[in-house]
Amino acid sequence: MSYIDKLHPWCIVRHFPSMQHQIVARFRRRSDAEAHSQALRRLMPATFTIMFNLEVVQLDRITL
Repeated sequence: MSYIDKLHPWCIVRHFPSMQHQIVARFRRRSDAEAHSQALRRLMPATFTIMFNLEVVQLDRITL
């Protein structure tokens, strides 16, 4: 995982019908992710979820 990914733990995830997903964007703050998610919902008829990428936090604890 890159350093940039570690700094941006909040993600917007797009879900596909075939049970797959794609991380669309990463953010430092949840409020930024929510604002971007609202704009995406207005522009695209797709399912988006905001999530905290716990993997990033756990990797930091292991390397410390």
